[in-house]
Amino acid sequence: MQTVPAAEHASGQQHPIGLYLRVWALLFVLSTLSYLVDYFRIEGYLRWFLIVAFMLMKAGLIIAVFMHMRWERLALIVAILLPPFCLLVLVGLMHVEADYTFSTRGAYFTSDVQQTAVHPGTGQERR
Repeated sequence: MQTVPAAEHASGQQHPIGLYLRVWALLFVLSTLSYLVDYFRIEGYLRWFLIVAFMLMKAGLIIAVFMHMRWERLALIVAILLPPFCLLVLVGLMHVEADYTFSTRGAYFTSDVQQTAVHPGTGQERR
């Protein structure tokens, strides 16, 4: 069995501290932009798109640099990232199918039902 000398093993692969500081600064900027979305009261789908986009960018940076995925072999990267991607695709397909099922139920089960509402305060029915 071949052993690695302690000095050689201790040095390992070192990354410059500047890389970590740049990533930290970029994470700070992305977090600030995420908070500014709420500060400027952006609403609707744009708000959620921006928040999720900033979140995914931060997660990608953390995975790439701090979890050292940037320096791994492509096979390992694919083995780690492919299953969550497949799950997201399946969740998207289930969402589309559920939306179709919900709209179909609404079209066929509520078309003959006459809905009445009671006016608040008066107790009178409205049609």
